[in-house]
Amino acid sequence: MAESTDTHRLGRRLRIERVSELWLRVAGYFAIALFVLIVFTLVHRSLPLLSEYSVVQMLTSTDWNPEQNSFGFLPAIVGTVYVAVLSMLMGTPIAILTAIYIAEYAEGRTKTLVSSFIDVLAAIPSVIFGLVALVVVVPLVGDYLAPLFGSSATGLGILTVSLVMAIVVTPFMISLSVESLEALPDELRETSLGVGATKWETIRSVLLRAAGPGIFSAVLLGFGRVFGATIVPAMLIGGQTQMPDSLFATGQTLPSLIVSDFGELMSIPITQSALIFVGLMLVVVVWLFNFGAMLLQRRLRRRWQY
Repeated sequence: MAESTDTHRLGRRLRIERVSELWLRVAGYFAIALFVLIVFTLVHRSLPLLSEYSVVQMLTSTDWNPEQNSFGFLPAIVGTVYVAVLSMLMGTPIAILTAIYIAEYAEGRTKTLVSSFIDVLAAIPSVIFGLVALVVVVPLVGDYLAPLFGSSATGLGILTVSLVMAIVVTPFMISLSVESLEALPDELRETSLGVGATKWETIRSVLLRAAGPGIFSAVLLGFGRVFGATIVPAMLIGGQTQMPDSLFATGQTLPSLIVSDFGELMSIPITQSALIFVGLMLVVVVWLFNFGAMLLQRRLRRRWQY
């Protein structure tokens, strides 16, 4: 009787395992199918534009005037690169240093308090940062920072967006970096301190190397979030599709280009195709970037494994 009951339980567990495996496989295939469907839709709806205009010409032209059938994406591409690079240059060092403080130096209530504030900042919607920036950062840049460098500006522009996006993305990178550092075994710290290294030497030479792939992933995810950011650039960059001649100049990014021209111009088929092509470019660039980052991350894991 007992043997029959055990056999029944074993069969039930095996059936549950097979069903779980099937659901996980279906979920994985669904994610792939969804990505393929999105790419196919973007490519299909971009064909009217691609059949009439050269891709090279559109990517290198600075003339964006949909009403005159001129589709030059270079100003938006340059604006996107400026904002992404500046944001990461400002946000990454702050994120890594803050993560080191939380994971290795902060203790007790101080650690709980700082971590909770970081989590709250990461959860605030981007539009709130944009609203606060309109009241605080825009006058700061326009009235004080730009004149300090001999430039006149309204405050809206590349630098303002970069400052705000650095603030938006930094809590996100801090949280992921802290998790990577805290996941390291204590034996690494004890072994390094045991051979006479100071705490900072242990962090710099051992912990940052061991947690390097995780921190690198946090930076990459932050970059992807900045690259695809829409609402903050749309609110703060000025909405001028022109080549920026300084960091204080107004400009445009690829996502904000879609937002600013979405609406009335979407009723024009060729303009609709152009804006969908912008979306296709974003998907392709982010995919290539993530694929390259994945290869680099694997090399880092092999090199820094402990």
